[in-house]
Amino acid sequence: MCGAKWALAFIKYIVVPLITLAITPYVWNIVGLSWNKVGSDLEPTMQSSSVFLAAAAWAPLRVNSLYTSRPPTPTTTNDPNSMAAAGPKWAQKTITLPPQRRGCHLITPKIVKEIGQDLSEFKCGLAHLFLQHTSASLTINENYDSDVREDTETFLNRIVPEGRSAPWKHTMEGPDDMPAHIKSSMFGCTLTVPITNGQLNMGTWQGIWLCEHRDQATPRKVVVTLNGI
Repeated sequence: MCGAKWALAFIKYIVVPLITLAITPYVWNIVGLSWNKVGSDLEPTMQSSSVFLAAAAWAPLRVNSLYTSRPPTPTTTNDPNSMAAAGPKWAQKTITLPPQRRGCHLITPKIVKEIGQDLSEFKCGLAHLFLQHTSASLTINENYDSDVREDTETFLNRIVPEGRSAPWKHTMEGPDDMPAHIKSSMFGCTLTVPITNGQLNMGTWQGIWLCEHRDQATPRKVVVTLNGI
């Protein structure tokens, strides 16, 4: 009797649970399929989720990574004319322009002369010009007819009042100083010009202007930074 009891207990508490665990996924799979055949909108989804969870508990987990820790393979080329064959480079120079009378002045030849040697080493890039002053400005405009520069100066003087009747509070440096600050902000102190095959790639009729807004001008400094390949 004792042997029979031990055998029954072994079957009840060991064998039966193991068999239940083994056949549970298959039972859920059958039940899920039967619900799908009935056509219910809600229950099949729940059963399908249960089947998925049961299967996931028994199947090994596999993860496909979307990213890799390995760095991308660098692109190389043996073509000396290819832009990818050369790395980026920089050059910078500060150009001092002599004092100019009040008005707009074409300074393209002076700029190109000063940076010509460095400029010739760039096939493609950008030239950035920065004027280190608050009473003058830089702009790009007509490079042929000098009347355009004179007309621009006339325009600036008409829209920015000057003299005792002007409403400005900042007058300690002369009546032309505050108007010069305003004009400087109107045109700005920076320019960016593309570089192509060792030259500034401007339009046929474009030129770089220095606009001097003071009556008694001083030398003006322009920092030119070249970047490219």
